Amino acid sequence: MNIRESLLNGKSFIELMKEFSVNAEDIKIQDEETLFKVFPNYHRDVLQENICIEGRNEEGVVNLFGTLHYNLLNELAVFEMQGFEKISQVC
Repeated sequence: MNIRESLLNGKSFIELMKEFSVNAEDIKIQDEETLFKVFPNYHRDVLQENICIEGRNEEGVVNLFGTLHYNLLNELAVFEMQGFEKISQVC
């Protein structure tokens, strides 16, 4: 189960990354492994969790905060962004 790849299959997520000038290989889902360790205790087909997606671009780091909706059966993911922060690189 790879959330990043599932998100990148969605056109709207790719557009969001372009808006922040973040390349797909520069995306990291914080605590991704932890999400699936907890999930077997749930009795649902859809995982819904608040997450932070960290992206890097030429200006620094962009953190996107929001809710991940992940359908385990179809391996489809949707990210509902609620906010972001930009952290500039100091040179």
